[in-house]
Amino acid sequence: MLLAIDVGNTNIVYGVYRDRQLVCHWRTATDRQKTAEEYSLLWYHFTGFYGLAAADVRAVALASVVPPLTPVLTEAVRELFKVDPLVVGPGVKTGMPIRFENPREVGADRILNGVAAYELYGGPAIVVDFGTATTFDAISAAGEYIGGAIAPGIGISTEALFYHAAKLPRVELVRPRSVIGKNTVACMQAGIMYGFIGQVEGIVSRMKKELGEGAVVVATGGLAGLIAPETEAINHLNPWLTLEGLRIIYERNK
Repeated sequence: MLLAIDVGNTNIVYGVYRDRQLVCHWRTATDRQKTAEEYSLLWYHFTGFYGLAAADVRAVALASVVPPLTPVLTEAVRELFKVDPLVVGPGVKTGMPIRFENPREVGADRILNGVAAYELYGGPAIVVDFGTATTFDAISAAGEYIGGAIAPGIGISTEALFYHAAKLPRVELVRPRSVIGKNTVACMQAGIMYGFIGQVEGIVSRMKKELGEGAVVVATGGLAGLIAPETEAINHLNPWLTLEGLRIIYERNK
């Protein structure tokens, strides 16, 4: 089985594949202070919880946007699973040309999302990833990564609002009953929810003018399930798109 590890700034997402089927997945907080031994122990308990033994994992694919954690996790993989992980980065065959001024600047997660979106849904495509940042990635009809846009994520934006406005409380991110709030919490929920929906619709619309109106739009990331059902700008919701990209790239390099 293949263990796919997607290391984000806020969370690390794990998926275990048997052939091409995702059989289990879990999510932990990204902790830059943990040692390789601590990560090994954490994984040992998670795999055991899902009825897996360390020996069941025959390969590991790893992508990280947190460079200091990459060697720590690589060591943890070697300790627990006794294999060398495929670390997505320069020199790894992705099958996707990068038409960016400096290809090394493009985060591994964005390449994974582009590869998976094009493989699963075709092109041209736009991927919207609701993570620590909200990223928009554009894939051409020929399967080339051609660029995108980066905006502050929903979580950090709402935290900034709480910290810098003394009288505003933290609020739960849920769909408000109305865009016109009748109390402070409802007003904040409406502004956050419909503000980000408007952002998605505006950027997607402008990207389609450059890519073509037929571009398919795929949403992924931790908060995609909150936004995607509320807008017709998104065609597909795939919470595990990045893990699928890891699986596809592993298959292209094994």
